[in-house]
Amino acid sequence: MPISSDEIRGHTETIILARLMEGDSYGYEIGKAVRVLSGGLYELKEATLYSAFRRMETDWLIESYWGESEGGARRRYYRITEKGRQAYRSGLESWRETKTIIDRLLDRGGEHDAEKA
Repeated sequence: MPISSDEIRGHTETIILARLMEGDSYGYEIGKAVRVLSGGLYELKEATLYSAFRRMETDWLIESYWGESEGGARRRYYRITEKGRQAYRSGLESWRETKTIIDRLLDRGGEHDAEKA
């Protein structure tokens, strides 16, 4: 079952920054990586992706430049800045804290652990 974008809203930038921590990339490649890494359960829509790029570039989290593709076409590539690396680490910590809280709230008093046994 695909993941609702509402469940991940607020973490889109961290997801993009995580991909850019691996190296410079372009929009289609980042979108494809998100789809593949989520096992096809989550997809960053093109409009969401490119509006995030614009916002992140304005905030100096990423920089863009024009590069050539293997086929010779020009592509806009993105690279993470030092400020972006700091934002990634902060976003990752925020996600971990949020996940811990949600896990506790949904666990129903250890019932989940009892079901495993």
